[in-house]
Amino acid sequence: MTMTGSRHGAAIEGLQLRPLDPARDYEPIAELISSTNLADDLDWVMTAATLRHEIAPDGQFDPERDTRVAELDGTPVGFVRVYSRIRGPERKVVHRMDLWTRQGWRRRGIGTALVAWAEERSRRVAAGATLAPADAVHELSGFCDDRNAGSAAFAEALGFRLIRYTFEMRRDLGEPIPDLASPTGLEFRPVRAEDHRRIWDANVEAFRDHWEAAERTEADYDAWFADPETDTTLWRVAWDGDEVAGLSMNTIYAEENERLGIRAGWLEQVSVRRPWRRRGLGAAIIAASLRTFREQGMNEAMLGVDAENPTGALALYERLGFTRHRAFRIYRKGL
Repeated sequence: MTMTGSRHGAAIEGLQLRPLDPARDYEPIAELISSTNLADDLDWVMTAATLRHEIAPDGQFDPERDTRVAELDGTPVGFVRVYSRIRGPERKVVHRMDLWTRQGWRRRGIGTALVAWAEERSRRVAAGATLAPADAVHELSGFCDDRNAGSAAFAEALGFRLIRYTFEMRRDLGEPIPDLASPTGLEFRPVRAEDHRRIWDANVEAFRDHWEAAERTEADYDAWFADPETDTTLWRVAWDGDEVAGLSMNTIYAEENERLGIRAGWLEQVSVRRPWRRRGLGAAIIAASLRTFREQGMNEAMLGVDAENPTGALALYERLGFTRHRAFRIYRKGL
């Protein structure tokens, strides 16, 4: 979920780009991602199990086609993956590139080689017209920590343009959590397996109002509930009779917390459907989520939000005690 590298320096002799090998790569590539993130002061740890889940073939993504490991003398020094999705009402195709170059191997052309491969891969997808009509707009996308001047310069030197910001926000759970009741007629209920589809569909519908919402597939649904880190007992779902009015898909990444020495819970997906907005439901869902995390022994809550969210989410989070911890830059390059 980052873009690190440099275009400076000559290409390294002996550098090989190859697809990720499921038989041997999950552990070393997860370690490469984690160590690179931590070296760049990003509190994000990848586990082998999570990587295996994230890059499993799903009909649109295939690790054989859509990943490359940069290797020198049998040692991985960089990694890139590309996810191609239809986004927004204009149905443009965004090819999201996640790229890591190990510290100590930057400014030698490795990052540049990985970006060049990602761009060529995205162009092949565009030319195939399998996701969208031949005249659809295609863009290669990446993002980086706003404080990482090297990554920003790297992106801009390769022709990417800055188009938007997102924020990572944090909230101290030691601070008082407001006692906010759900609006009259709505109630929180435990998540049951038979309600998974209705909850998923409600979240997808609500997020269509967000910037460049991705077009969701049946594979996305299956993958979300198959994720080993999904724990629906942490979710908070508000119902109006048989209708899902709003929800928060909360997650605690236990292994990441242990490695980072923190106790944090993430509000991964917070949404309220249109008929139930402007009634205080979003605030009630967030407050209920904060209490859930505190009951689980967490001492902080975290979330990500679009800096220009059209539903007013940023202001809502700030009213409920969240502060901006860091900003991320989103870069794009037309294909």
